[in-house]
Amino acid sequence: MTRIRRLLPWLRWGCVALLSSLLLLDLVFPPQLPKARDTSTLVVARDGTPLRAFADADGVWRYPATPESVSPLYLEALLHYEDRWFWRHPGVNPIALLRAGGQLLTSGEVVSGGSTLTMQVARILDAKRTSHTRTPFRKLRQILRALQLEAHLSKREILILYLERAPYGGTIEGVEAASWAYLGKPASRLSMAEAALLAVLPQSPSRRRPDRHPEAAQAARDKVLDRMAALGVWSRAEVDDARIEPVVSRQLQSPMTAALLAQRLRAAHPKAARIVSTIDPNLQRTLEERVAAYFSTLPERTSAALLVVDNATMEARAYVGSLRFGDEARLGHVDMVQAWRSPGSTLKPFLYGMAIDDGLIHSESLLIDAPQNFGDYRPGNFGESFNGPVGAAQALRLSLNVPAVDLLDRVGPQRFAARIDHAGLALKFPDDAKPNLALILGGTGARLEDLVGAHAAFNRNGIAGRVRYTPRDAAIDRRVLSPGAAWIVREILESNPRPGELEQYDRGTRPRVAWKTGTSYGFRDAWAVGGTRRYTVGVWVGRPDGTPLPGQYGAITALPLLFEVVDALPGGNRDAARVPPPANVAEIDICWPLGIAAEGLPASLCQRRRKAWTLDGVVPPTFAERGARLWNAGRERFEIDTDTGRRVSAVCSLPHRVEPREIARWPALASPWLSAETRHASILPPLADDCMADGRDADEELRIDGMNDGATLARAPGSVHAVRLSLRALGTERNVQWLLDGRWIGETAGRATLVRDFGEPGAHTLTALADSGAWTRIEFRVLE
Repeated sequence: MTRIRRLLPWLRWGCVALLSSLLLLDLVFPPQLPKARDTSTLVVARDGTPLRAFADADGVWRYPATPESVSPLYLEALLHYEDRWFWRHPGVNPIALLRAGGQLLTSGEVVSGGSTLTMQVARILDAKRTSHTRTPFRKLRQILRALQLEAHLSKREILILYLERAPYGGTIEGVEAASWAYLGKPASRLSMAEAALLAVLPQSPSRRRPDRHPEAAQAARDKVLDRMAALGVWSRAEVDDARIEPVVSRQLQSPMTAALLAQRLRAAHPKAARIVSTIDPNLQRTLEERVAAYFSTLPERTSAALLVVDNATMEARAYVGSLRFGDEARLGHVDMVQAWRSPGSTLKPFLYGMAIDDGLIHSESLLIDAPQNFGDYRPGNFGESFNGPVGAAQALRLSLNVPAVDLLDRVGPQRFAARIDHAGLALKFPDDAKPNLALILGGTGARLEDLVGAHAAFNRNGIAGRVRYTPRDAAIDRRVLSPGAAWIVREILESNPRPGELEQYDRGTRPRVAWKTGTSYGFRDAWAVGGTRRYTVGVWVGRPDGTPLPGQYGAITALPLLFEVVDALPGGNRDAARVPPPANVAEIDICWPLGIAAEGLPASLCQRRRKAWTLDGVVPPTFAERGARLWNAGRERFEIDTDTGRRVSAVCSLPHRVEPREIARWPALASPWLSAETRHASILPPLADDCMADGRDADEELRIDGMNDGATLARAPGSVHAVRLSLRALGTERNVQWLLDGRWIGETAGRATLVRDFGEPGAHTLTALADSGAWTRIEFRVLE
């Protein structure tokens, strides 16, 4: 007893020295724990399906995993096969070590391992800094490191390290990455056979890789299954069923779906190991394949982009940033969803909706599609043809340029740009440039994602939204139109039949789509944007380097794919029914040319009757003409002599029996497109000879000089050159627009000469139209 008392101080000091040494060693040689960001980045779809994995700095594919995120079957197989006492031992299992050592001494070979999961984690963490040879010193090092890990980390943290870093062959680490790489499914949905396979692979990942050595992998898996049955964890019947399941592995490949979106999200969240997106994986894969196949015949350097958004949440369900990611010939690395491009005519629906909200127009307001100058800007239509008098709805559906520029001039380009910018549709102009009239025809820059977010407003009661790519993205909604104006514009766009759709086709079997196309100047950008009740879809086609793509425009290039996508979206039949109008939207009869309500108007003032959608009971009249000295688009009241039918002015030398009359005048620029009967009904009767002029007669009468009406033109004998004529419009000092068969061919000032070759055989009509509204027309024929 005395001896023991004498030894106690030495024992105490010995324990202190030992503990101090261990603490010092721990400080000098701390455990090499991975950094928080020392994993690869995994971008997943909304259901957890990997979209794209980014390797870590060492090129290793490693996905985040926790005990809760993997299958319970896997945890059972792992812990019962590898380390049944994991939750109880201090990092080292002395009994297992003694058993393994005794087996090694008696048999001369390793029969069973003595390593715990903690020791395996220690070996994994040290693998990059030490050799892979097995020596007693390395085993001792693992034991010390295991004890050190247990002192620094909780059991759960150690298990997570194993789940994320266990080797599975090649550059695959962790059960989640292995499950997707070998089985094509998440580790949360493993069968018993699959759980046993993934539990045993890290013991010898190179020799048991199922993609290279399926027989060895199956033998190792069955060994685990038998162990689970012997321990009573799984029943023998369950194990027998699991053994029947073959070991089938797909070729190792990193996921590469929605690659450009994944790249974008990784850049936005550089410290995140796992980024959950809003993408629907099945829809994404389907549309990527469809886009690649649909546009595969387009020339080199051509790309395409597609975005599908859920209107309710503004979450993106599909994101195709390029025609084929990684294709250098098609500049597949450029994300065209967020690229600035000319929007073409895709902004026009917002202009018409704003004009409705402002009370400037209703759906059938009379607009004039004819050559016009707006200061020094003269817009033309696609193909340079004109339609004359058109309703607002038709002008929008046909995407006519002159009526749109006319509307923008009245709304104000700067106000329009500010309004849609506030709603989230940003426009890009050159430095120091201000919004001008050209912006409505594509003279600005916009992004596909902003266009889709804004067009969603037509199915969201006028509220635009910023597209969301992760569930955590803030929901940013801004009103761009009133619910009534949005409904009217949507009704206009939905009523536009699909190209090639028959009149008698029953649209009730397919979703109603409010669609709009656009083509930028020089065929550089082809657009199609459309929406149903549930989704908004945007398609862009062009060349990322901005060079033209001749002959490719929205209606033939982008629009067919838009309809294919819409028809393939879930719930399409529910979008086939028409949504009733809001309470402040009404359909009434209106009259042309006045544009006002037909009720109570005499026939002389209602030459054409149309049904129009109006907002808040506002029925605006037809616009007054620009630059015309006479107010020609309105009601003209006058008196006529009842005997002669001639017009009587305020000052006449003879007495007249008079009666009041009233006519409706058409805008002068519409005259060339009106029938003779319609024009006659809108002309004032001639003034009586004894009455003084009242200033209401047109003061210009045009005549074409250089070719007679009814002329026949023929080439000179033996000549291959077309007939060249010099023409003048006499009777005006204003600018004159020249149209051949309704297509614009030139402009002259006053009596200036238009020189042109006429070589197209057949019958033709040549029209000269002055800015004042005066016009004349001749017909001629060109011989072959």
